[in-house]
Amino acid sequence: MLEIHQFPCLSDNYGYLIHDPASGETACIDTPDGAEYLRQAEAKGWRITQIWNTHWHPDHAGGNEAIQQVTGATITGPQEVTKMFPLDRAVTQGETATLGAFTADVIDVGGHTLGHIAYHLPQAGVAFVGDALFALGCGRMFEGTPEQFWASLSRLKALPPETMLYCAHEYTASNAKFAVHADPDNAALAEYAAEIADKRSREEWTVPMPLARELATNPFLRADTPDLRARWGGTTPEETFAALRAGKDSF
Repeated sequence: MLEIHQFPCLSDNYGYLIHDPASGETACIDTPDGAEYLRQAEAKGWRITQIWNTHWHPDHAGGNEAIQQVTGATITGPQEVTKMFPLDRAVTQGETATLGAFTADVIDVGGHTLGHIAYHLPQAGVAFVGDALFALGCGRMFEGTPEQFWASLSRLKALPPETMLYCAHEYTASNAKFAVHADPDNAALAEYAAEIADKRSREEWTVPMPLARELATNPFLRADTPDLRARWGGTTPEETFAALRAGKDSF
């Protein structure tokens, strides 16, 4: 069984170490804080052998050098990560990354950045989605277009609904406020938002989250529904998504 160790990093990032007990291999999913990843791995008794980056932003690839210097870990990620640090292997849509007996399918989820990727491990039923998708939200569209970003989210929507999604930030409380504003008649969303408020009042994590619940409640994944189109406009899901993203940016 794949072991996943989650821990807070920086102000609102989550760090992830994934470990295959059979091979002893451990991979970092992004590296917001190299020193913290090294401390966490040491506490677990795990040897970091790989780094899997989702995109180039410093709070995702900024710890690559520190970790590689100590561990010699190989670095896999989209080509854009070379803006920060060299890669050992650049990957894109349709390729895979391997950790011991586990294989991750690489998914193109560009939009937040142009080359952003996600890692889906079907054997473990999990996906690491970086900043492409959050609980009740999605990443700000810094580099991509609405058409690109909607195509990316559509690839994530097509994963098995029981997939557990591991995103990179604890943004859920603020995302929930906009989601309720965007989709006020969604009863499942209202229930989810209340649970989130309760969890955050106790400083509990809201991540990971099941894809099925996001499909029912996340307005950015529901841009193809009549309810959201009627409220936010657009003749295509891409146009409705663009309106939602602009709405969140100014909310």
